[in-house]
Amino acid sequence: MTAPHVPKVAGFDPTVPAPTHTAAPLPDLPAPPAGPGAMIQDKLAGWVSDLTTLHELTERLTRTGTLDDALHELLRAGAALVGARRGMVVLEPADGLGPATTIGLGLAHADLGTIETVPRSATSYGRILDDVPDGPPAGRTSGPVAVPDLFADEGLDPRHREVAARLGYAASYAVPLATEAAGRLGAAVWLYDEPAEPAEGRRHLVGLYGRYASEHLARLLELERGRARMATIAEELLPSRLPRVAGVQLAARHRAGPRGGGDWYDALPLPEGALGLAVGSVSGSGPSALAAMGRLRASLRAYAVMEGEDPVAVLSDLELLLRLTEPARSATALFAYAEPARRKVVLAGAGHTPPLIVGERRTEYVETSLSAPLGMLACWEAPSVEIAPEPGETVLLYTDGLLRRTGESTDRAFAKLHAAAATVPAADRADPGAIADHVLRTVLPEGGSGDEDVVVLAARFE
Repeated sequence: MTAPHVPKVAGFDPTVPAPTHTAAPLPDLPAPPAGPGAMIQDKLAGWVSDLTTLHELTERLTRTGTLDDALHELLRAGAALVGARRGMVVLEPADGLGPATTIGLGLAHADLGTIETVPRSATSYGRILDDVPDGPPAGRTSGPVAVPDLFADEGLDPRHREVAARLGYAASYAVPLATEAAGRLGAAVWLYDEPAEPAEGRRHLVGLYGRYASEHLARLLELERGRARMATIAEELLPSRLPRVAGVQLAARHRAGPRGGGDWYDALPLPEGALGLAVGSVSGSGPSALAAMGRLRASLRAYAVMEGEDPVAVLSDLELLLRLTEPARSATALFAYAEPARRKVVLAGAGHTPPLIVGERRTEYVETSLSAPLGMLACWEAPSVEIAPEPGETVLLYTDGLLRRTGESTDRAFAKLHAAAATVPAADRADPGAIADHVLRTVLPEGGSGDEDVVVLAARFE
């Protein structure tokens, strides 16, 4: 008779008896020390983990497109690296060209104001910001500043001691924000609730992150300054104030795009109590588009004085000028000749969006003839349209940047604009500025910026 087969488990044959010299391990004996290979593997695993964390944090920072977003992300990432709960970053470029700002993490606006009452030389970030290129003088530093226990420092400024006790922080760690090309940009400081300081490895990580963040901030700073310059130039080229003409109230709103587009508006008094209204857009962006916009607007003002009663003639002259002076550029424009006393408006458009009439009993687009933009055809001409606004109605002129910023298709953008104009509160209908503000708030996505310029010109007839 055959003996039953005993199965094997994990390569162990139970039929083979254990040798007599084998015994159970003694209790409480320490494990044999790990070899040098295991220690190296642990260090490599730690380095890989740190590099992965650093990569993820820098990727998140790269996705920020504004200075404000980048500074907030810098504070959050730095707090995670150094193990702090609160912090603040002070942006103060050394060239003095600004912008200068202070942003907090876990600190209210009032808390930031309280910290700023501490003498600057007594703070860690102040020692960084007041550094000089030739070399750090006594009491100042060009590198990170660690204060592991504020209250153990007998030389701590009394005001600093008072503020730290009030806000409940006992230690800080600050790093400079600077690049070789841009110089000092600012400083970031993180605050600990208890005496503490980051370990050497964490200091190294936050130092690497700070250097990358500084380069990113320097790029965003240049973009921000460029946008501010473009916005300033655009505002200088647009009317500084709107004229006062009997029988009509005017209001204008202009939101410049980040690259400096060529959208514009104008309103000028004409003989015999008439009024010329114009909006337009020049193709392209940047300084060249702004310069072309300025030339086009100035020329239209001259043509409006000479031929204002005939909007088609005004735009035809503008077409000829554009063709001669800007052969590689196109433009859209709408010019309206208004007689407020008669509530009569004659207008013509060149590739431009139709105006809106906003009133208590109607909200509708003006039916204008389809026409090409200026500079697109060998000869431009389109018939004019005459409208008669009722007392209390507002004619809303705008550029197509308002539609494009919605992010919708053209039909949906027109419908959205119409719905916004139709829902203007009754209390705001007597104020053209309030109408324009309501339309912008309703049409444009909250917190959205977009690249296009937006112009709205509202004329309410009495």
